[in-house]
Amino acid sequence: MNIRVCMAKLHNVTVTEANPNYKGSITIGRNLLEASGIKPYQMVIINNGRNGDTWQTYVIPGKTGEICLNGQPPAHHFKPGDVVIILAEAFVTAEEHAAFIAKAVFVDGKNNVTSVESHLLGQEL
Repeated sequence: MNIRVCMAKLHNVTVTEANPNYKGSITIGRNLLEASGIKPYQMVIINNGRNGDTWQTYVIPGKTGEICLNGQPPAHHFKPGDVVIILAEAFVTAEEHAAFIAKAVFVDGKNNVTSVESHLLGQEL
């Protein structure tokens, strides 16, 4: 059996750009990818704190601090300055779940990492 888990969360990151002329995806700064363990082309869910919109897409790496929603649909729902939560998912086996470590990354107003929390999923109950 596979279990769908949140493997990483980027908490309250600020959108720096919305590019309607790109063919899709979200650009996330390499500093945030390294801190969270999120991989290029991994699927993520983006939740907008301003309007409640949710979007799912894949990740491409960008410059430090960058959060850019790419493509016409997300560029209409996410604007520079919006504060969002990005959730990265993974599928783990029941055996892997007990030892799986999820990360929550916290940032300042310029998307610089201020702290990282690690959570051992098998001990969360």
